[in-house]
Amino acid sequence: MNKSIGTLVIILLVALVVLSGSTYTVDQRQNALVFQLGEVVSVKTKPGLYFKLPMVQNIRYFDTRILTLDAGDPERFITSEKKNVLVDSFIKWRVIDARQYYVSVGGDEKRAEIRLNQTVNDGLRAEFGRRTINEVVSGRREEIMKTIRAKADQDARKIGVQVVDVRIKRVDLPETVSENVYGRMQAERKQVANELRSTGAAEAEKIKADADKQKDVIVAEAYRDAQSVKGLGDAKASSVYAAAYGKNAEFYAFYRSMQAYRESFKSKSDVMVLDPSADFFKYLKNPRAAGGK
Repeated sequence: MNKSIGTLVIILLVALVVLSGSTYTVDQRQNALVFQLGEVVSVKTKPGLYFKLPMVQNIRYFDTRILTLDAGDPERFITSEKKNVLVDSFIKWRVIDARQYYVSVGGDEKRAEIRLNQTVNDGLRAEFGRRTINEVVSGRREEIMKTIRAKADQDARKIGVQVVDVRIKRVDLPETVSENVYGRMQAERKQVANELRSTGAAEAEKIKADADKQKDVIVAEAYRDAQSVKGLGDAKASSVYAAAYGKNAEFYAFYRSMQAYRESFKSKSDVMVLDPSADFFKYLKNPRAAGGK
């Protein structure tokens, strides 16, 4: 009885070992290659539980998630102007054909990255060689990345890989080139500033001349109006004086003489030398001197 139970246990253990060696699972993030005597006999791309021949078949898994290849140091490229630029980029890629990936690069991620890096660098060198510094720095970067991504993906599919994206993180100029470019930019900005200052000075002089002209016109018109008003006032005063003189000539003569006396003897230091019998003193001698009386 005990011998039968022991035999049954051994059989169950062997069955479990055989069963565990006959099954395998594929994760949704993986593809699996089934090898039989070193040859690929099947590719599993869908997640789930699968069976294999124990001791005859073995399984190798490949990650199908998107991976990032980030270059360690910026690469140096030459533009159409024969100027050097330093380019820092990265690549997004993933395995889409596990069988081809294994056949082409042995399923080695490092070998695949070397192949992708060479392809992208060749594309960058070709694209930068056809463009100027201004185009690669600011003007045509999106177009460059789109073109390189398409070319790199076309070549990558030969090894069972898809290039999802190629991005240029930064484009820098070498220090000597940067100094020359910045110096030229400063000179151009100074030239523009000088032109703007000259234009502003000319406009300022034009505005000032126009203001001076308007001032002269306003002053001339004001002087004309003032002289006109003054003339009218003098005429009015003369007519008033004439009317007053016509009404009482003696009083007018007396009033004018008093004004003359006031103006002549305004200051104590004033000195006047006249003949005492002069008409100027007739009202001092005889207030009723009018009419020779």
